[in-house]
Amino acid sequence: MRKLYVVAALACGVVSGATPVRFELRDTNGITHTAEEWQSKRVIVLFFTMTDCPLANGYVPEMNRMRAVYEPRGVAFYAVQSDSTVSDAAVRKYAQEFGYSFPMLNDARLTLARLAGAKVTPEVAVLSPSGEVLYLGRIDNKVEDLTRPRYAATEPELRNALDAVLAGKAPKESRTRAVGCAINVENK
Repeated sequence: MRKLYVVAALACGVVSGATPVRFELRDTNGITHTAEEWQSKRVIVLFFTMTDCPLANGYVPEMNRMRAVYEPRGVAFYAVQSDSTVSDAAVRKYAQEFGYSFPMLNDARLTLARLAGAKVTPEVAVLSPSGEVLYLGRIDNKVEDLTRPRYAATEPELRNALDAVLAGKAPKESRTRAVGCAINVENK
């Protein structure tokens, strides 16, 4: 049975001095993850995805590359499956088929989407160890509009945000507009 807890989380992040974020989610390997494990990291990246979102699926190789570069620098990566209608078995199969190199959490109650304020997939949130949202938006500008994709990205917003935070600075942009498949947070 899956237990989920969220205490005092706001759509735009956790206010300093507020009760810490609490959740308990299992990944596709059956390992339970909580916000307490964030305390040993410098930065947390949540990659919101859905098994049937072609835009999000196309970013899996890039997210695996980013994890390989940034994990040694103290950055924890989590994929967050954000469709409450998909079974645990289907999410496990999807994570294996797409070759995720970091944990995929099946967040049927959309706890983390609410915490970060995520509305679509693919969308990423960069969090402090306490759960404060430092960046929320797209991975890069390869897809600024569903009708106008670029051949290649010219602005690596997630990389820029991570580099800034790891250097002790605020990201140049704390929010960018992500486009993709809608996360239905209103009905959960």
